[in-house]
Amino acid sequence: MAINKDKQPSVLRSLDWWTIAIYVALLVFGWVSVCGASYTYGDTDIFSLDTRSGMQIIWIGTSIVLGFFLIMLDDRFYETFAYVIYAALLLLLFVTIFNPHEIKGSRSWLVLGPLRLQPAEFAKFATALAVAKLMSIYGFTIQRWKHFAAAAAVVLLPMLFIIGQRETGSALVYLSFFLMFYREGMPGSILFTGVAMVAYFVVGIKYEEVMLPDMPVSVGKFVVLLLVQLFSAGMVYTYCKDKRVIMTIISFCLGLTLIFWLFSKFVIPFDIVWIQLAVTAFLIGYLVFEGLSSRIRTYYYIALFALGSVVFFYSADYVLNDVMEPHQRVRINVLLGLDEDLAGAGYNVHQSEIAIGSGGLRGKGFLNGTQTKLKFVPEQDTDFIFCTVGEEEGFVGSASVLLLFLALILRLIHLAERQPFKFGRVYGYCVLSIFLFHVFINVGMVLGLTPVIGIPLPFFSYGGSSLWGFTFLLFIFLRIDAGRNLVRN
Repeated sequence: MAINKDKQPSVLRSLDWWTIAIYVALLVFGWVSVCGASYTYGDTDIFSLDTRSGMQIIWIGTSIVLGFFLIMLDDRFYETFAYVIYAALLLLLFVTIFNPHEIKGSRSWLVLGPLRLQPAEFAKFATALAVAKLMSIYGFTIQRWKHFAAAAAVVLLPMLFIIGQRETGSALVYLSFFLMFYREGMPGSILFTGVAMVAYFVVGIKYEEVMLPDMPVSVGKFVVLLLVQLFSAGMVYTYCKDKRVIMTIISFCLGLTLIFWLFSKFVIPFDIVWIQLAVTAFLIGYLVFEGLSSRIRTYYYIALFALGSVVFFYSADYVLNDVMEPHQRVRINVLLGLDEDLAGAGYNVHQSEIAIGSGGLRGKGFLNGTQTKLKFVPEQDTDFIFCTVGEEEGFVGSASVLLLFLALILRLIHLAERQPFKFGRVYGYCVLSIFLFHVFINVGMVLGLTPVIGIPLPFFSYGGSSLWGFTFLLFIFLRIDAGRNLVRN
């Protein structure tokens, strides 16, 4: 199929230059931050290739060239070869598991002489292309379980390989694809289930050792089981609209819990969690009974939700103490406030909070940050680079950076929604979800709001792999968007 000879000028005219302007602004802010984070008192040449600020210029320059190259390719190339690119990156991820080079406990890096590459960063755009290709097939609908399972498998397979490389943080990024699934019609109950599991884990682990006043009852277990019952009632209300079933569940569960709580409080103290477990078992059986009698499958799914919630909660403690690595377990305990450990696992976050707080409103000025110059914050030019922004540029600089990211996110939403074909829209929302996850988690962990999982801040963290990976993600989408109005012969 031939393409109109005026294609190239049309591509350049159709490019979203606002997004490119935001990209360039983030690169500039990022280089200034890397320079501030890596600068050592006495350095005379911040542009030297012997310094990280000098090398970051090389990565930025090559990223711009890479972006230009991606724009020059035919937009149909990405859809045509989506599965090929995905298969190649999967093979590379698999090979990386067995590479002999271990860096900071992770086998996620391929060392090629002086060059180090992290395939997990490039697998993001490959996965986005593959899942967009799959979901754009005629007849695909994510509401069908077979189709949803296929799309989820495309996302989870590279995630498993990355976990095999002991790079849990990068693997968790792939959960962001479920935001795109939700946009494309995934039932909200699946997203709600994920949120509920997080709530169970946080509440259950944080308050497991806290007891109700004058009662041998764990607050964590008590609250989580109560949440399971209330969430199940809420799902019946949302999806089944049966007031009789809702009132039966609420009156039975809350009524029995209240009666035995009063008995334990004022008569004979005992662990009423066992009563709650029995009540939850009755709830599951009652939902199955309603499903059988009414022939409404939704009751089975809600019963499965309740059962899965209980199983997840009681397995969470095992996962935390017997499956997770010691450093991961300590980080979660520090985040939940169970341990302080300011000299160990909590050191990075504590120092980054000091650095950000010391910046005040307008910051200490370029290259004048004391926390970062004296190297108090480990990984301050990679995972914790946002603390450099806070210290040197203050609240004003930090807010400006976050507003730039917000502008990028809003622009990506606009571009994704105007795509004439499903492939472009799905890929756009994949890009959006990945950027949103990175920014939210990275800034959150620097501020002590999310676990420290070691993922970079887009266009800011030092390194070529992450910068190239984000450039691949963004510029492939810009090229797809630029081709939306091209006339083809």
